[in-house]
Amino acid sequence: MEDYNGPRTAKGIVDALVDKIPNHVTKVDDNTLEKFLVDSKETPKAILFTEKGKTSSLLKSVAIEFKDSISVAQIRDKEKASVELFGISKYPTLILLPGGKEAAEGIKYEGDLNKAGIVEFLAKVTNIAANPDPAPPKAKAPKEEKSKKAAPKKSEASKKKDKEEFESASSSQASSEGSTAGATATDETLVEEATPSPDPIVEAQKPIVIPDPAPPIGILSTTSELAAECLGPKTGTCIVALLPGSPDTLASAAVGSLSEVAHKHKLRKRPLFPFYAVPESNEGYAAIKTALNLQAFDVVAMNAKRGWWRKLPASADKLTESDVTELAIENWVDAIRLGEGAKLKLPSGLVPEVPEEPAPVEAEAPAAEETPIAVEEPVVDKTDSQHDEL
Repeated sequence: MEDYNGPRTAKGIVDALVDKIPNHVTKVDDNTLEKFLVDSKETPKAILFTEKGKTSSLLKSVAIEFKDSISVAQIRDKEKASVELFGISKYPTLILLPGGKEAAEGIKYEGDLNKAGIVEFLAKVTNIAANPDPAPPKAKAPKEEKSKKAAPKKSEASKKKDKEEFESASSSQASSEGSTAGATATDETLVEEATPSPDPIVEAQKPIVIPDPAPPIGILSTTSELAAECLGPKTGTCIVALLPGSPDTLASAAVGSLSEVAHKHKLRKRPLFPFYAVPESNEGYAAIKTALNLQAFDVVAMNAKRGWWRKLPASADKLTESDVTELAIENWVDAIRLGEGAKLKLPSGLVPEVPEEPAPVEAEAPAAEETPIAVEEPVVDKTDSQHDEL
């Protein structure tokens, strides 16, 4: 067991698994072909003439099917002497040398290059069956519980009496059945038949689990909804499917695949950016289509905050059924999540600019109130005034 540390894409995982297939294919050239043919002459040999240097998973699997019974080799088209020896004119071509007296006579395989056809051809010509798959482990019969108490021992007289009764019964049964019965079963067969078989354990049938249907993705019907979810100055990554005005099977398949991918991530509680459908009736539909130069139906990912966008890749000039399958869209979404692939800059004007807020005006501090200055009243000398009155 080992950890997988490659890219989290279908191609990366498949390539890693193919590399782990055991390789029992011998690579030969003009110099080593003769030795390969001479070794174990009685052993049949299958040779694939190909333009490729890497051994395919198909040829590896065929070699596994006939391991230790048919030797499998691969040789390049550049080995001219070997090509002329077997008269090869097209590639790939599979030649079988049955072995024995016919070792020098090559039999060309004319069927389709798939595993079932090649295995059937090799098995039929060589009369060698493909290696069987590992047999399932044998089920162990449940052990019989030992009796807690041992049976009481019989006396010698009791044993002698039982033996006489058994012999008498056996002889009488043999005389009565001998005239009518044919071949009788042996004692071993009788013992096996008399052994009670354990009760079979029948597992209750498990109920069929029907997965929950994927709810459809959301629809952005107005420009305000489009701006709030995908084309706002501060909105993050979102995926938008631009739907044509008339019903379209390709668009329906794409929306279904998007719904399945979104639902799968929701069930697994994985964070994922939102998916939306934008109908042609939305005024923002024409703005996106014109700005990004898109077809009547397209699927794009946008990030208005960071100013980038990327289109769902197409195998031809425009999207086809194979481009909108659940697997194709999930691989594309995974690439966006992992930051793989090129991103294009969003054209200016598609995302509204944030208006600059005017600088706040500082309010003037109220003038401090002047503290009134206390004026001292003149001191009147009452003594003088009394003196004047006198």
